[in-house]
Amino acid sequence: MATQSPRAPEAPEPCPRPALFTHDLLFVPIPKRLRYYEGRTFHLGLVLYLTLGFSSTFTVANLYWSQPLLIQLSQAFDVSYSKISEVPTLLQAGYAVGVVLISPLGDLIRRRQLILFLLLLSTTFTVGLSVTNSFVAFEILSFFVGMTSIITTIMQPLVADIAPPNRRATAISVVISGLLLGVLVARVLSGVLGQFASWRTPYYAGAAAQAAALAACALVLPDYPAKNAGARLTYLRILRTMAAFAVTEPALIQPCLVNFATSAAFTSFWVTLTFLLGGPLYNYSTLDIGLFGLVGMVGVLLGPLMGRFIDLLVPWYATLAALVFLCVFNAVQMAAGGLSVAAVAVVAFALNFFRQLVQASLATAVLSISAEARGRFNALNVLSIFLGQVMGTSVGSKIYLARGWRACAALSVALSGAQLLVLLARGPQCARYAWVGWQGGWAPVRQPRGRDAGRVQAEVEAAEAEVEEGRKDGGTATATASVDHGGVVEKEKVDPARDAPPATRDLGTAQIPLSNIIRDNKQTW
Repeated sequence: MATQSPRAPEAPEPCPRPALFTHDLLFVPIPKRLRYYEGRTFHLGLVLYLTLGFSSTFTVANLYWSQPLLIQLSQAFDVSYSKISEVPTLLQAGYAVGVVLISPLGDLIRRRQLILFLLLLSTTFTVGLSVTNSFVAFEILSFFVGMTSIITTIMQPLVADIAPPNRRATAISVVISGLLLGVLVARVLSGVLGQFASWRTPYYAGAAAQAAALAACALVLPDYPAKNAGARLTYLRILRTMAAFAVTEPALIQPCLVNFATSAAFTSFWVTLTFLLGGPLYNYSTLDIGLFGLVGMVGVLLGPLMGRFIDLLVPWYATLAALVFLCVFNAVQMAAGGLSVAAVAVVAFALNFFRQLVQASLATAVLSISAEARGRFNALNVLSIFLGQVMGTSVGSKIYLARGWRACAALSVALSGAQLLVLLARGPQCARYAWVGWQGGWAPVRQPRGRDAGRVQAEVEAAEAEVEEGRKDGGTATATASVDHGGVVEKEKVDPARDAPPATRDLGTAQIPLSNIIRDNKQTW
């Protein structure tokens, strides 16, 4: 009888790695499927996309609920029109403070917790707005609502971290679409609800929508780890580096200047559109004017589809195409805005669509400059958009009152031309710290291997020189090399150990000599 050989003992199943954090806000359990442990990756699915878009829409809407209700608010609180006009100003001022002081925290702490905490605060403050009978309390709460309604500026860097580089623009476009949709939805819903119910009803609706967004984010938003956890990065250092980035980063300053001008022209159009349509040329009612917001809404809803277009191109070319079309349609408004309402409708659609394309492509470029500082870079980018809105509102109104709608359209054409000049000053492959130039080529489509040759070569060589210098000094050198993942250049630290023969970089578990990286890149170049 044959004897059976003893069965080899089965290898024990590997124990799951413990999650780094298991609770939100110290006491709320994080669903296990959303917990992060070392080596885990998250993916963006349809449910998460919808949650991000919904949350963006109804937090940004907080800034605009009051605009159609100003007359009713002045009557309810028995204050003058000039006094009630302080409410939108306080909302915008609070938003600016939040962008500068709160959103950069995304580079320091866990963003799921930051988003949930801000949603909880904004919901609470909105409830306060809906029930208060004191105008002073209404003003104070408006400021804090604006300051906490900034989750879109935190979500954009988060989705840039989660999404694969060849889908990054699509993910960013979803958040931006939600942001722009919130502006339009708030104005339309607030006007309708305020007309047929009371001024409190839009705030009730906004609080309910934010509570739903809070619950949805708690159920689907992954607990992505804190960035720069091992770095000696403090809150004060974050603010100091933001100030430095604003004057030393050409790759950031160029998109900020373009966004500033685009936002100014766009805001000027929508502010003066009310005067144009309600004036003697068309004599439209307030309801008819409000319907033009629906025209713009169609353009916004197409935004995520354009994200796929941006993913296929170098973002610079998507920006260029959008700016050319913006210039064309602003010229159409200047020539035919007072002759045909159809021209006005087409321009309203086109400006929303192409302005969103500019914003998404520039955000993709900005969020690809430095993975470690995405929160700060994005905060400065959003701040430039906000300042453009302030400029467009003020200057557009003054020019309309002094010179009419055609002069306002001419201002938008001039701003579009200025944007093109700023964009063309730095080519699509321009090195990060070059203020002007076209070095690195001009290929519009991302290559299969996706090498941003000019930028990668310059920075890898700089990294090698820095490592060599540190080795000569007998110390530990730290450099930065660029590695392209699907066409978007990422910055990865090169940390050679003291006295190590070749400089190495850590990619997961493998240590790869920097000389090999340069050799492989040169073969591609």
